[in-house]
Amino acid sequence: MVDSFMAKQGSSSSPTLVGDPSEAKITPIVVISCILAATGGLMFGYEIGISGGVTSMPGFLKTFYPDVYVSTQKLKTHNSNYCKYNNQKLQLFTSLLYLAALVSTFFASHSTKKLGRKMTMLIAGIFFIVGSVLNSAFTNFTTVITGRVLLGCGVGFANQVVPLFLSEIAPTRIRGGLNILFQLNVTLGILFANLVNYGAAKIKGGWGWRLSLGLAGIPALMLTLGSLIVVDTPNSLIQRGKLEEGKAVLRKIRGTQNIEAEYLEILEASNEAREIQHPFRNLLKCKNRPPLIIAIAMQIFQQFTGINAIMFYAPVLFATMGFGNNASLYASVITGAVNVLSTIVSIFVVDKLGRRMLLLEAGVQMLLSQLVVAIVLALKVKDHSNNLSFGLAILVVVMVCSFVSGFAWSWGPLGWLIPSETFPLETRSAGQSVTVCINMICCFLIGQVFLLMLCRLKYAIFLFFSAWVLVMTLFVLLLIPETKNVPIEEMTERVWKQHWFWKRFIDDCEGDKSNRKYANQPFHDSK
Repeated sequence: MVDSFMAKQGSSSSPTLVGDPSEAKITPIVVISCILAATGGLMFGYEIGISGGVTSMPGFLKTFYPDVYVSTQKLKTHNSNYCKYNNQKLQLFTSLLYLAALVSTFFASHSTKKLGRKMTMLIAGIFFIVGSVLNSAFTNFTTVITGRVLLGCGVGFANQVVPLFLSEIAPTRIRGGLNILFQLNVTLGILFANLVNYGAAKIKGGWGWRLSLGLAGIPALMLTLGSLIVVDTPNSLIQRGKLEEGKAVLRKIRGTQNIEAEYLEILEASNEAREIQHPFRNLLKCKNRPPLIIAIAMQIFQQFTGINAIMFYAPVLFATMGFGNNASLYASVITGAVNVLSTIVSIFVVDKLGRRMLLLEAGVQMLLSQLVVAIVLALKVKDHSNNLSFGLAILVVVMVCSFVSGFAWSWGPLGWLIPSETFPLETRSAGQSVTVCINMICCFLIGQVFLLMLCRLKYAIFLFFSAWVLVMTLFVLLLIPETKNVPIEEMTERVWKQHWFWKRFIDDCEGDKSNRKYANQPFHDSK
């Protein structure tokens, strides 16, 4: 049985249809459109990176969170090293963005289906611009909340539409690499935010946090302008009844006249999609359960690796370990750079090595890295004392970088790639909404409780996350199939029907259809 299912994991090499997708060229319009669309990830990454740096700046804390400011200045010496940043209101500044995103993604699903991918990206850009202006100019907590909610709406719309856009417009053989441009931009946004925080923290007068929040307008403007330039995807145009325009765009982006096979696949999928009146209800049908279960599981696992806890609060985390304020920001810049470089590695190898290989290797790497950090903190960082030597501090940074690199070439990009390429067209927008919603719920939970968990669990927080990494690695080994080099509209036939476990859902679904068809036939007495 084990040999059987292991053999099935890579069984994506069945013959292709006439009109081989490998004939599609990598055209300039595809590359430019993907680069411009992926700037939605730049904004998301900037918000992830900027939050932790701003919430560790004395000027920001003194203005809005004086209790936390007093605690961090060690005027209250009874506070534990692990608890000095623990404040629910402070955590709300970070996590509110994700609460708004998970609500807005359901509106984004409707927009993506009815208005198209291009228009939905424009809406996301406008949300980002208005939210950035309010965040940088606010003078009271009410304006903070309004700005964060609008930024969250931008995240919900961008994370809903950009991975879909990239998966639909990219040629099959490089779909993984182009889709990972979204995650690359997320990591670039985090690095940019860390560099801005590092510079802003040195500004005298305590107003550097305003600069950090205000510069979010740059990636917001890039996404808005980019959405005006890109072409909409053929899948979206055909689904909305614009057949000739969709066909023309398909020829343009593929760089060949031989697009009939792909066009007919998209047309058939869009005809099925138009028959679906309730796409969210349709997600629960048996044939959609495999991609739905995997999408939900991957979003939960992606956040419970502990990555966002580290990226949200990298400066705070390093400060807890005994680095000074400037040194902690510098260390977070290093981890941000590692994040970017490792994501670039993923772009070049994901369509060669495959999705499963990256996920399995990274699982082992992240598990070992977190265990080492937990052991060092357990031995050297106590509630009211810190014996972290320079050498051990370097070891902690190296292990955190090892963890970040493993995540950046696996769960980071593949958590978005695999769900966006496995849902059929009729439920793709709804499936992506569920994907984003689950991701944002997990981001909200981690953002809201991480500092409390750090205070309560102390070093064991890394043991908590490492246990999750072990579980998710076993999940990959047993249940995630390989999807490289499989055309996006052929996933059911070439992936789900071939997998040792998931094929039972497809078989049950087809069996139900057959039974219903038989039951509806008139009965003829043999006599």
